[in-house]
Amino acid sequence: MSRRTAWPRPAGTEPFVWSLRAAGAGDVEPIAELRAVVMRADLERLGRYDEHRVRQRLRDGFSADHTSVIEAGGVFAGCVTLRAEAEAGGGADTQVPGWELEHFYLAPEFQGRGLGTAVLGALLARGDAAKVPVRLTVLRGSAARRLYERHGFTVTGQDSADVFMLRRPSAREE
Repeated sequence: MSRRTAWPRPAGTEPFVWSLRAAGAGDVEPIAELRAVVMRADLERLGRYDEHRVRQRLRDGFSADHTSVIEAGGVFAGCVTLRAEAEAGGGADTQVPGWELEHFYLAPEFQGRGLGTAVLGALLARGDAAKVPVRLTVLRGSAARRLYERHGFTVTGQDSADVFMLRRPSAREE
């Protein structure tokens, strides 16, 4: 999937254009490094940061088939994985079809400027069109949780490190 969208920058500057492109095998190392950078503070706060493990977990679970690279202003800005999976409905034993949002990372210089909102909004519009719920896991205390809550995600459970969230498809007609 390739999508180009104008992304507003601070007043007085030209807007970025952002796009999603399919990830390839050559993207795994830059994505693993980005994961280590953006997750470090939260993992250290939780006492779970390991220099090797933070990168290896990405490598072990990397799926080029489901991962998109986010580019903004023509440069690597982040990544996101969206895959169809069975979704456990609020801890129930029954499985509800849904999508899982994973590995949504933005380089620090692109955080807090609206790019995450734009990308997440575009992905959730796809979920709404397909009428499927989207679930994700976010680290406890992560600032990203506020972004997800603004987009309609609600907490379905948590453990000592993670918060599990779900967003049901929007009923709005576009």
